[in-house]
Amino acid sequence: MTKTMIEFRNVKKSYGDKVVLKDLSLCVEKGDFVTVIGSSGCGKTSALKMVNGLLAPDSGDILINGENIRDKNQTQLRRNIGYAIQGSVLFPHMTVEQNIAYVPNLLNKKDRQKTKEAVNKWMGIVGLDQEMKHRYPSELSGGQQQRVGIARALAASPEILLMDEPFGAVDEITRAQLQTELQRIYSQTGITVLFVTHDIAEALKLGTKVLVMDRGGIQQYAAPKELLAHPATDFVQRLTEQQRRTCHLPDDRLGDCEYNGVGSMKG
Repeated sequence: MTKTMIEFRNVKKSYGDKVVLKDLSLCVEKGDFVTVIGSSGCGKTSALKMVNGLLAPDSGDILINGENIRDKNQTQLRRNIGYAIQGSVLFPHMTVEQNIAYVPNLLNKKDRQKTKEAVNKWMGIVGLDQEMKHRYPSELSGGQQQRVGIARALAASPEILLMDEPFGAVDEITRAQLQTELQRIYSQTGITVLFVTHDIAEALKLGTKVLVMDRGGIQQYAAPKELLAHPATDFVQRLTEQQRRTCHLPDDRLGDCEYNGVGSMKG
């Protein structure tokens, strides 16, 4: 029997007169990799930030493992959820090792050896050489910085990983490499992932499920194959049409087609 890891119940959110989430109800099962795509301002990033309490809904509830996050210590909540965003936002005054160790050090103040082992483990998993430990972010390439950001997000072995356009600031070759690394990490850990993107190709390639949003609501929530074969709305139809033509896979998931960078919804 599958277990619900994240649940949105009738969540609403507005910024002034602009409604970004109208009445969001959604269940994310444990171990799902959910990519979230939609036009700018559709509420996808707002929904993501509500999971770790960075934003609060105007009404409605968000539950993790069946527990309402309103009832949790917000600092502790965030320490137990991995969070990676575009550009990685590393601490510039800290080395690679110190950046990755930041959250484990907060959680395991008395067990530095455990933290050291976690740093070594995750550096290896994300493809960083051990000799990079003592470098600072300014001494790294964009792709290396992003790998450090992912390692930092995962170093405390969280059950949930939130990613907000994490590969948006790197070139296409590096982006494809990072996508492959992330797929491998997901297959090894089985972590539950929410991944926001503007690119339908990326969404279909990475996700076990794709959440398509528009104007504060859900257009479709389905596996990539289902989304391509049976788009639920005209919006989803238009979104996936170019991918069908490009990959020649009208009834299959895009994961079997090499990422080509087309289909972006930016702007």
